[in-house]
Amino acid sequence: MSDTIDTPSTGQKFTAEALGTFVLVFFGCGAAMRSGGDYVATGLTFGLTVVVMAYAVGRISGGHFNPAVTLGAVLGGRLPWNQVGIYFAAQLLGGLLAGAVLFGLNHGFEGFSAEGNMAQNFFGDQGTGFAWWAALLLEILMTAVFLWVILAVTDERNEVNVAMGPLAIGLALAMIHFASMSATGTSVNPARSIGVGVFAGTDAIVQLWLFVVAPLVGAAIAGLTYPVLFGHGTEPVAGSGLNFGGGRKGDQFVPGSYEAQWNQGQQHQQQGSWGQPGAAWGAPPQQQWGQPQPQPDPYSTPQAQPAPGQWGHPDTTQQAPQQPPSQPGQWGAPPAQQQPGQPGQSAPGAPGHWGNPDGDDDGRTQVRRPD
Repeated sequence: MSDTIDTPSTGQKFTAEALGTFVLVFFGCGAAMRSGGDYVATGLTFGLTVVVMAYAVGRISGGHFNPAVTLGAVLGGRLPWNQVGIYFAAQLLGGLLAGAVLFGLNHGFEGFSAEGNMAQNFFGDQGTGFAWWAALLLEILMTAVFLWVILAVTDERNEVNVAMGPLAIGLALAMIHFASMSATGTSVNPARSIGVGVFAGTDAIVQLWLFVVAPLVGAAIAGLTYPVLFGHGTEPVAGSGLNFGGGRKGDQFVPGSYEAQWNQGQQHQQQGSWGQPGAAWGAPPQQQWGQPQPQPDPYSTPQAQPAPGQWGHPDTTQQAPQQPPSQPGQWGAPPAQQQPGQPGQSAPGAPGHWGNPDGDDDGRTQVRRPD
């Protein structure tokens, strides 16, 4: 694998966030409009769009598609403040473009009226009669839960496979819709609410404040409390959290995967057992936790080494060729001794076996003539 990582440019991040938010709002709100607000269809569509677009462009921008997610990432130490403006602008643009396209396409139905029919969020008399304070608290709670899930799934200490991150986040968004659609239409995303709300009439525009304030408050709560409750897991990015310095040049993340994107370039490639690079699960203890391999004592008396595959040899993973049990040099058989004056007595065992430090080149048994 090449050591060179192509760092996305600001324009690429902007495009990725705008495209992802567009797809989220267009398909999610479109499903709500065309299905008549069906819970399963709408909730799963919102969740699936997050999954699909996070897999598609998450390596570029992290796959936020939501100003609340961006705020939670910054306050949680995952992103510097100097990136917030780029993300917010891209997300709002994507949401508004999606709302405009839905507005235009639905006029293809004769007699369509956009007022109150754009899958906008609602509360009070304009919705199901849900009180404004209850709607505010519900959206704060739902957004906080959403951000806690996102921060946990993308935590570098999480042993879950990196590829499962977007799936968990998408399912979390779906379950949030199932629990709150009948009360507020489910926002947890200011870009989603603004994108269609501005086309849904005056009453919808007047109520937008709640669906901007509540998600941002919930995201702030989750972003600030996650490190307190569970720890950072990695050093916070300079210029993030409550440090408003904006970060230094070169502090931007270097993505390599969805999880690495969120952890500012903390790569997990070739990580083995217990976090040691290159080690494999089930590796011997001396290969874990960075312990060095034992070195021979230079002042000790050299001893003959068993052949690979025999008892006592350090490499027991390969099995030695089968040999007769009585052959000299194997475990359980004494080394052969040369007896002068006895014709036909075999020489010491093959090279590398017990009692034969030299041996002949081809390892064949030789007979020495008596002197």
